[in-house]
Amino acid sequence: MNERRGSLYLLTGLVLGLAIGLVYSLLIQPVQYTDLSPALLSPADKDQYRALIAVAYLANRDLVRARARLALLKDEDTYGTLAAQAQRWLAEGKSAEEARALGLLAADLAQAQATLLAPTVATAAPFTQPPVSTVLPSPSPATTLPPAATLSSSSATLTAPQLTSTRQMSFVLRKRETVCDPALGKGLIIVYVWDAQGNELPGVEIVVNWEGGENRFFTGLKPELGLGYADFAMQEGVVYSVRLASGSEPVFNLTAPTCTAANGETFLGVWILEFLQE
Repeated sequence: MNERRGSLYLLTGLVLGLAIGLVYSLLIQPVQYTDLSPALLSPADKDQYRALIAVAYLANRDLVRARARLALLKDEDTYGTLAAQAQRWLAEGKSAEEARALGLLAADLAQAQATLLAPTVATAAPFTQPPVSTVLPSPSPATTLPPAATLSSSSATLTAPQLTSTRQMSFVLRKRETVCDPALGKGLIIVYVWDAQGNELPGVEIVVNWEGGENRFFTGLKPELGLGYADFAMQEGVVYSVRLASGSEPVFNLTAPTCTAANGETFLGVWILEFLQE
């Protein structure tokens, strides 16, 4: 009888000890984390960390430092993660300036990688497409576009300098045509941007407007299609205008063209716009 009672006392003491230990460690004196590795941050904090790195990069253009900071996050695909976050930032309506910074950093990382691989990897030829005869409508009067959103970042361990204007360039529209080729996509505005020497130019911000809306996207976020490539999905029946944020005349009256396949089925074609730096 005494042995059984002793076992009960031991079990009761163990349970009480565990309970008191949990209350003390969780409520009375919880663990305080200091100098936490960025790789251990929550997904939301990692996103903010990347955004601050990108904004800092725009201020100092130190790609080596930015790459070293990003390495602390231990992302499997640093470029892909940055590019995906830039697109998600734009889709979710977050800071346009932070999204632009993320896109530019991703594009510059891709360009640096392409430069390193240049001696062993053949450079793809610029995209060319047989011209398609189209009648282009007269451009509408230019409209005043709203200014870009002002950057606002919450405080964090990284100090982000105030964002200033980035690449100021002027571009001319070299080609504007519609193409009915499902292999290129359906219902897209495809933009190619080259510098004055004919090199594909990543990180160029493109602004697309339609009645009651605006969106921004960047070249270089799909490097498998080219560093100077970018695309935007159109809605049928909506009229769009496109311009380069760093300097170009707007391209007006872009609507998804209707195409007919060999079997008689209809599908949406694409607009191809090519810009060349002056």
